[in-house]
Amino acid sequence: MVIAVDRGRWTCALDGDPERVVVAMRARELGRTPVVIGDRVDLVGDVSGATDALARIVRVQPRTSVLRRTADDTDPYERVIVANAAQLGIVVSLTDPPPRLGLIDRCLVAAYAGGLSPLLVLTKADLAPPEELLAQYAELDIPAVVSRFGTPPPELLAVLTGRVSALVGHSGVGKSTLVNALVPSAARVVGTVSAVGKGRHTSSSAVALPLPGGGGWVVDTPGIRSFGLAHVSADDVVRAFGDLAAAIEDCPRGCGHLGPPADPECALDQLDGEAARRAQSVRRLLQSL
Repeated sequence: MVIAVDRGRWTCALDGDPERVVVAMRARELGRTPVVIGDRVDLVGDVSGATDALARIVRVQPRTSVLRRTADDTDPYERVIVANAAQLGIVVSLTDPPPRLGLIDRCLVAAYAGGLSPLLVLTKADLAPPEELLAQYAELDIPAVVSRFGTPPPELLAVLTGRVSALVGHSGVGKSTLVNALVPSAARVVGTVSAVGKGRHTSSSAVALPLPGGGGWVVDTPGIRSFGLAHVSADDVVRAFGDLAAAIEDCPRGCGHLGPPADPECALDQLDGEAARRAQSVRRLLQSL
């Protein structure tokens, strides 16, 4: 498993064991095949892990999930952030800085489109209540963990244990503080929120960190200010919900599933009850596209 990337060198954990670490380069025959954090790769050469030893990555195994983003919504170039993560923890500060619903929605869209299960991780609950924000996403049945400053997050550790999970969030929300609490040896720099509330970037590259006890990995990603979705279609998002996926089979070609006036014949308008309420929540996410 690839756990770090730095200037043409990939750090890999043999068989997912953080105690058996090997540095590798990409074999010539792979060309420019992208190799990212979380990728499962096949190695040849010196896999002893000794100082100055260098193995070669000769194959990238098929991915089970991919978290992608683009620089903006017009950029055709996709940037793969993490591969093979089971879930995406969206770290959100309840205040200072305040929640950015648009960014949360975009991260949710990327998770659904990439095959990751989303998780809301709300920080600074000692400064503001979480109920209003949780109500915004109630119909999507997204699990949530609430943390307070200075309090170890046992609930979060329980949710992450045994899985590969990626954490994303914009600067200043407390993501590095959470990572340091989850993995005390991580020594990630904790940022401080600037006077204007935008925070500073404190993590310059993604890295996979082993959870204590060998019970999974958490991928700490750099703080983000934007999350481009040029690679995502409305169908990618809706198909993450079984009942809605079945309904849109009756939509006309090219339907964006937003409903009238943009999509007057969208089949989601024929739903009722809980499915209809969920469809409205999903439509709010689709506004991100």
